[in-house]
Amino acid sequence: MWELYAVWTWIPIYLAASLATTGSVGNSTQIASVLAFVTIAVGGPGAIAAGYVADRLGRTVTTTVSMLVSGAACVAAGLLFGSSIEFVTLFVVVWGFVIVADSAQFSACVTELAEPAYVGTALTLQTAIGFLLTTVSIQLVPLVADSVGWQWAFAPLAIGPVLGIVAMLWLRALPEADRLAGGRG
Repeated sequence: MWELYAVWTWIPIYLAASLATTGSVGNSTQIASVLAFVTIAVGGPGAIAAGYVADRLGRTVTTTVSMLVSGAACVAAGLLFGSSIEFVTLFVVVWGFVIVADSAQFSACVTELAEPAYVGTALTLQTAIGFLLTTVSIQLVPLVADSVGWQWAFAPLAIGPVLGIVAMLWLRALPEADRLAGGRG
């Protein structure tokens, strides 16, 4: 959740600023609003696709790839700032698709690894910690934007996926990973 809700919160502002720099689009605020909606909405199909892939290839692989692409997008947002509307649209569609793809997999991991009597508690704790983390990341983005501009506002969010990748690779190496996704880790 580290980068997910921060991106969902601030992507309209980032997009409006990015589109305004090109001067090639009419109402950059309106277009940014539509693109922000698309960025969030495409997460639904992303989560479904990730579930399908995770059941076949494994949860740790699926979440690692999702976080790798999402973390790279946090940095790529700075490199692509001010690009053409077509390129920005493609970028946010891909980012929106992968940024949420790992969420359901983390919950599935909890249900597969926690003692049955504590699954509800474990899911509640996971959700509470996740939402607590988002209060930090959501507040961080505009502070970074004030310091270095909207171009690089999402870059610090890449630390979340990096830590998540390390954790999932560590989990994959544990014997408990055999309990994930029917033995596929």
